[in-house]
Amino acid sequence: MAAQRGITVAVRSAGVSTVDGLPVSAHAVETLRRRDIDHTGSSRAMTSEAVKWADIILTMTSSHKRGLLQWHPDAIDKTYTLKEYALQDDRMLADIEELEALYTELHMKQALGQQLSASERNRLLELERRIPSFDIVDPFGGSLSNYDSCAMEIEAALSKLLDKLTKR
Repeated sequence: MAAQRGITVAVRSAGVSTVDGLPVSAHAVETLRRRDIDHTGSSRAMTSEAVKWADIILTMTSSHKRGLLQWHPDAIDKTYTLKEYALQDDRMLADIEELEALYTELHMKQALGQQLSASERNRLLELERRIPSFDIVDPFGGSLSNYDSCAMEIEAALSKLLDKLTKR
């Protein structure tokens, strides 16, 4: 997708909960084949060298992101979920910051035996509805249609990511 847009990128793939050498699932291979992507490799675990090499690390889920940062806390300033990085804009960042402040306020009030005001609670719920999930559903163990849905979700996020890179 990057090459089609004339963007040069270097990409590596590694997992946070895998070991080197595991075969790729048949559904993953078929999903890639349907998109004219040849894949003959096997799994590769994330390493310190790969973390140092990367300018940006993109995970599929926030759980993957947390797992990576647990082992590589020095990567915090360059690690995002794919959708977090691709979809973020100034408005969304402000919403996330406000939501985090409301959660902090909620925890402080709970510790003191208090509750959020009705307006604070309503605002928290509104922000939760407005901010999209940054996770891409893991199709592992699912049907071929699960893998196709996942691939479409990844493609959409990558398209937005490439839009951002093109504007830079």
